[in-house]
Amino acid sequence: MAKKIILSCDVCGSRNYSVPAGKDRATERLTIKKYCRHCNGHTVHRQTA
Repeated sequence: MAKKIILSCDVCGSRNYSVPAGKDRATERLTIKKYCRHCNGHTVHRQTA
């Protein structure tokens, strides 16, 4: 089973997205600007622990 990276919204803290973990993403924490349905807008989502 492939490992997943869970992304959570910086504003409200909800865990909205998951992306497959790759070798290129192993060195630093992933930060992506994505849509949050709870905040009703595009916010920064960061990788959770």
